[in-house]
Amino acid sequence: MTQKKELDTSKALRLLNKFGPFLALILVYAFFAFLNPRIVTFTALETIIQQSVIVGVAAIGMTLVIITGGIDLSAGSIIAFCSVVVAILMQSVGLNPFIAACGGVFAGLIWGMVNGLLITKLRLVPFIVTLGTLLIVRGFAKGLSSSMPIDVGSTWLSNLLASLPAARKWQLIPPGGWLMIGLALLIAGLLKYSRLGRHIFAVGSNEQTARLCGVAVERVKITVYATAGAFSGLAGLMLMSYQEQGDPTGAVGLELEVIAAVVIGGGSLSGGEGSVFGSLIGAVIMTVIRTGCQLMGWPTWVTQIVTGGVIVIAVAVDRIRHRKLA
Repeated sequence: MTQKKELDTSKALRLLNKFGPFLALILVYAFFAFLNPRIVTFTALETIIQQSVIVGVAAIGMTLVIITGGIDLSAGSIIAFCSVVVAILMQSVGLNPFIAACGGVFAGLIWGMVNGLLITKLRLVPFIVTLGTLLIVRGFAKGLSSSMPIDVGSTWLSNLLASLPAARKWQLIPPGGWLMIGLALLIAGLLKYSRLGRHIFAVGSNEQTARLCGVAVERVKITVYATAGAFSGLAGLMLMSYQEQGDPTGAVGLELEVIAAVVIGGGSLSGGEGSVFGSLIGAVIMTVIRTGCQLMGWPTWVTQIVTGGVIVIAVAVDRIRHRKLA
């Protein structure tokens, strides 16, 4: 009888882990819809989608990092830095917008690789390394732009997250949203069906065992951090598209929303667990909270308290869930 009860509890926890993020999204959205019906208007939904893409794209890369048991606190700074890089390549260097966009993503990849190399080659703790690069990258962003936003004007890149005109409402969401979904499908497939995906989960579940089984742990970590940096670079491109400028002071604290999105989506800070689409749902939840607070007219400090509370609750639920499954 006791064994059956334990199996039922374990099954319930797995179902909660699988569908919990979606249920949480429904509850959070329903809560704010009850407080203010304006959040269900098309304009509000469009704003939620636009802002969710920035967090969601970065969360795809962060999912890989957290699955390996690591963390990247420099994501927000990389997003800002890459938005500045794209703006400079377009305005000062005069490059084609597509080439400039590729340059911004590549800059993010380089910073991610730097994180990975410092963590693996010097055997440093990811928290400390990325806390340091958070400041270093932000400093470079301000230095490159003289601490001033760089306007880029209207280009086709601006359409990535622009509101859809009446003739294109059939697309439902901006092109940047579809790009995010396509990349999420790609990374989810990589995690589920590729050898690299299996190695990523193996490293996060038990690094020592993975090493003994022949997994190139250092190579996996460097690849993961470089990929996360590239996704942060792409998020920087989305930020630039949304604001039509490269902003060295933008995305401050955004790394916390990105990490929270992954944890809310079922990722474990202990490593070994994570879901790309769960992370995207988590990103939408964080955006719904921020948008809902703004529509209610609550001051910024209230929004920060609510967001911080959600992060603490998400981490607490993750710990409780692991104790129950242990």
